[in-house]
Amino acid sequence: MDGGSTSPARGLGFAFLAFALFATHDAIIKALGQDYSIFQIIFFAMLFAFVPLAVMVLADQSTGNFRPRHPWLVLARAVLSLTAMSCAFYAFVELPLAEVYALLFATPLLITALSVPLLGETVRARRWAAVVVGLIGVLIVLRPGMTAFSPGHLAALCSACAAATATIIVRKIGGEERSAVLILYPMLTSMIVMGAALPWTYVPIELPSLGLMATVGLLSVIAQLCSITAYRFAPAAVVAPMQYSQILWATLYGVVFFAEKPDTMVAIGASIIIGSGIFIVWRESRPDVSERNPVLRTPNPRYDTGPSPRPKGWWRKDRS
Repeated sequence: MDGGSTSPARGLGFAFLAFALFATHDAIIKALGQDYSIFQIIFFAMLFAFVPLAVMVLADQSTGNFRPRHPWLVLARAVLSLTAMSCAFYAFVELPLAEVYALLFATPLLITALSVPLLGETVRARRWAAVVVGLIGVLIVLRPGMTAFSPGHLAALCSACAAATATIIVRKIGGEERSAVLILYPMLTSMIVMGAALPWTYVPIELPSLGLMATVGLLSVIAQLCSITAYRFAPAAVVAPMQYSQILWATLYGVVFFAEKPDTMVAIGASIIIGSGIFIVWRESRPDVSERNPVLRTPNPRYDTGPSPRPKGWWRKDRS
């Protein structure tokens, strides 16, 4: 493990806090989406997140310059991250929180599948079986033929696909690109693209709503830092499954704040998807199974832009 002493309990604590903050972040987005466009929410959330991150990056003397070594792949990752975030935000507004999470949890399954053609990863029968079973869980959540397939469902699936592809790019170039490049470029892309759309989508923001947008940005930063700290104290195989705790918070927030009723079929499908994801994490944690470990080595493959590649320097003491 890179730096820090091993303390699984402390790692789990930071992971649980990180994903609780992420879930709170998503619930606030759902509330804001009732009155403001996704373009406006993303622009201001990224603006408020960009300020503390930029200060921390610029304060790190080891970052060097901000010129990417793989400009086209960095740009592709930035566009994919923006697509994943935009689609996820839209899905949160349109669908129950727990249902969106159930579909977003397919991301690790897609990372495993995409790692074969894009990373040259060898995925054997058991992990392929877990992917197939997980996708069956997705079908249970969607219930084709029984319920209408809405734009919200499509957005959630597009978010999972885009986040998985962005994660694969991180695994491909993360060892060569500076962390500052991988952090700042997606955020700048988000602000530029969303800012360009503001003249057509902007509505006056009330002060409490502006405060909530600032909270979204700050929660994203704090949650990412907590997630990175969790991986300092505990192995990835211990921390990674904690991402699924978000569905507990989503269910609670959905019931308390949005009058959402728990859905049995969503619960069944989500359980299958989560079980498949945990199995993949367990298999990848075995040293004789995989060389690249695409899911384990890119912790927290969420849809939002941020420091997902476990950067070195200003927020973790790297002693490797």
